[in-house]
Amino acid sequence: MSMTPFIDARAWRSELFRRIGILWLTKSVGTMCWIGAFFFGYFWVLRNPAVELTTMPLTPLDRLIEFQPGALVLYVSLWVYVSIAPALLKNFRELFSYGFATLAMSLIGLAIFYWWPTAVPVFELDVARHPSLSVLKGVDMAANACPSLHVAFAVFTGIWLDRVLREMRSARGLLLFNWVWCLGIVYSTLATRQHVVLDVIAGTLLGAVVAALHLAALRRLAPNATPAPAGASTA
Repeated sequence: MSMTPFIDARAWRSELFRRIGILWLTKSVGTMCWIGAFFFGYFWVLRNPAVELTTMPLTPLDRLIEFQPGALVLYVSLWVYVSIAPALLKNFRELFSYGFATLAMSLIGLAIFYWWPTAVPVFELDVARHPSLSVLKGVDMAANACPSLHVAFAVFTGIWLDRVLREMRSARGLLLFNWVWCLGIVYSTLATRQHVVLDVIAGTLLGAVVAALHLAALRRLAPNATPAPAGASTA
């Protein structure tokens, strides 16, 4: 495999700030409006399912993963994480297609929640000792379970952010940090008992498939706009 010349840290940091400055107002306002619209649809479906809820079954892995209230920090960090990739996109066409892909993924998930509403089992948790987690349980109600859109968005973002960072020839440490953060968010859905393993598997598949289809479509539209290979990352 051919190698792209190395770019020093100063160069990729310069590219980082350049990308952040592209359409920054559109990205900022658009991301906030998109998240607001998503929550509107999410909570409407949560409270208006078409049929009775199905309780998701537990797997042996669910029983091995302990309840960790501290994982709430990772859980809510998703909404910071999902804002990073669109902030680094390099033009309006890419930004628009990204928004379209996340919309499609959301509609698929919400349609499943509406026609096949699911919930996690009732766990015996002492959430009263953890007020923040108690608020989360009260608001989210641990329904809209399968597929986990929390996981789907984390995986979709992880794939896209990996692509963008490689295109920028970022440091290998950033590539690793991206996936550690992504996996931490996935883990947090189980550790906070918001989801079970089957929800996570379904959410991973949804996010990965939509990301793969989206990137394949972009390659067909712009065959020469390919990301830098892994070997181009610098330490």
